[in-house]
Amino acid sequence: MTSFRARIATTRKGFDAVGRTVEHMTNLWEDLETGPDAPDEIYAVVECLKGERNKYEYDKDIPAVVLDRVLHSNVHYPYDYGFIPQSYYDDGDPFDVLVLVEDQTFPGCVIEARPVALLRMDDDGEQDDKVIAVPTEDPRFDHIEDLEDVPDQIRAEIDEFFSTYKNLEEGKEVETLGWEDEAAAKDAIVHAQELYAERFE
Repeated sequence: MTSFRARIATTRKGFDAVGRTVEHMTNLWEDLETGPDAPDEIYAVVECLKGERNKYEYDKDIPAVVLDRVLHSNVHYPYDYGFIPQSYYDDGDPFDVLVLVEDQTFPGCVIEARPVALLRMDDDGEQDDKVIAVPTEDPRFDHIEDLEDVPDQIRAEIDEFFSTYKNLEEGKEVETLGWEDEAAAKDAIVHAQELYAERFE
């Protein structure tokens, strides 16, 4: 089996209009699998960084991470935030994931992670849930396996962030709808995989 790092490094080959071989950058949404053992272990592609207000987004058409906007409110991302590859959710975007990290990584970093909880959300009338995950390669998070293991303070901070981060953006209305456990997070990932397969495969 090809290693994780080898899969990340692989380029795609295609042909231009005159038949010459051309190489393309790996598209982290389309080319990277959902995870090594999804939904139990997933890949999280980082866009936004813990402690920052910059709202980066992965533009799959380039493909590259671009600065979409800077958060209007005086808040910052509580942990690294991004999306799950080969997923598509009810809001019409790749499925969102927040990875609990001690130190921020960088936009475009791929983290192997375990889903541990799900935050239900409504964003302008669309279901916009967030998977909460922990990195598999950091022993500091080995004890977190399910929602009940995530400290109340961390849950409160995450909920507060997503409840308020669009407050100063005109016409935006966001509501958090409560927490669900690891099983719900994994079910939602499977749902997002199925939507991706229906739409893009």
